[in-house]
Amino acid sequence: AVRFANGRLQRPESLRFTVYRSRDTAHPRKRHRRILVSETERLSYVGHNFGSEVMKCNSLCRYFVGVLDKNSGQMEVYNAEIFNMQPLLSGGRCGGSHLLSCFVLLIPALFPWHGVRRIPSPLHAERDSGRGKHSDSRGKQWVLCSLGCMGCFNVCSCLVQMDLCIEAFGTSKQKRALSSRRMNAVGNDIVSTAVTKAAADVIDAKGVTALMQDMAQDDVQNISAFLPPCHEDADRPEHVYKFEDILSPAEYEALRVPAAALANITAEEMAKKVEERSHCSFVLEELKFLPTDEKSRDHKARCLWFLDTLIKFSDQKVIKKKHPMGPECPHIISRKLMKNFTSLTYNNGSIQNFISASMKAKITAYAIALALHINSFQIDLTVLQNDMKLPESRILDIAKALRLRVSKPKAGPGLENDQNHKLGTLSLPLPVQKAPEGQRKRKKMN
Repeated sequence: AVRFANGRLQRPESLRFTVYRSRDTAHPRKRHRRILVSETERLSYVGHNFGSEVMKCNSLCRYFVGVLDKNSGQMEVYNAEIFNMQPLLSGGRCGGSHLLSCFVLLIPALFPWHGVRRIPSPLHAERDSGRGKHSDSRGKQWVLCSLGCMGCFNVCSCLVQMDLCIEAFGTSKQKRALSSRRMNAVGNDIVSTAVTKAAADVIDAKGVTALMQDMAQDDVQNISAFLPPCHEDADRPEHVYKFEDILSPAEYEALRVPAAALANITAEEMAKKVEERSHCSFVLEELKFLPTDEKSRDHKARCLWFLDTLIKFSDQKVIKKKHPMGPECPHIISRKLMKNFTSLTYNNGSIQNFISASMKAKITAYAIALALHINSFQIDLTVLQNDMKLPESRILDIAKALRLRVSKPKAGPGLENDQNHKLGTLSLPLPVQKAPEGQRKRKKMN
């Protein structure tokens, strides 16, 4: 039984059918493969019962064909398969420059695999028991193609004639894709030529040494884009990264209410927080040393609350909630986090905020700058590294970009466990900023 993909035939009796079977009769799956070819005066059609594009109905249902004998009135029933017949066009030969003989062209608009950006795979088959190519009365050879199939005729497809076929019979989408591909091919050549000429002119004008210096300066500027504003001409460490650049006066005022719980914390509450680890390690350690002066105590509590919020915020990946840090977080702080420390991405039909690797580096830089203000401009980088779940090399790179001096703690009684920690100190004069040296060399493994 057959059905035609491109419509109904006006004269079914004019069709001539030829069946090809697989030569590999010993293979349990290949021996049932069949290819059905039909010819009319204008077109030829082909269908097959194997491959990725085969109709699923044959494997889900059984079909039968009944043949009625009009003389005896009896009907004989036979097993049947449904073949989806698809049109095929014959072509001439490709130009000699393409070195391919092309006997047939497939129209992508009429085939289910249209739009696939590769040539359909060749098929090899046998006609009855003899090897050979199927030819019509005019001596033209016919070739069959189907994506992923194995077994039919030898085929060579020509890209040039395929493009011509798309121009004549392709869908609007295919024609737009073809036009874009041709324009891009021309555009790429023009851009490549222009870039090569411009690069040669710049090298001749400035020289290689000057260009290398410019590249190093660009690397430094790219790093600085994710750091707090640095005032290199400052006369005191607290003026290098100004507190107002980290927290504006309005944001600082909004922290008064949520930070009150930290400012008034009792010893019992502190012990409970340590046990529950409700705050990061850096904040829990600093809460043990809150000043007795009310104003200084309130200031440090506000800074610690915001630092803890910043570190917790960096643990998230995709921000799905309107208030990611909970309803107790002031609106101005939530807006600051979403605006300054997230990137926008388009996913599942909507725009989402997410924390990329560069945004996490920015959060780390601001957290280090705030921690410097909290702890007299010397901090334990290893504690922050563990809180933010960063590799040591990452936080050291950010600390050096912030112009900190990295050192180990001085040896002393009871400090044996701290010898592997790294301290970051902000002091004047600032060390010279260097561009990153690139990927570190891996250690050889014995």
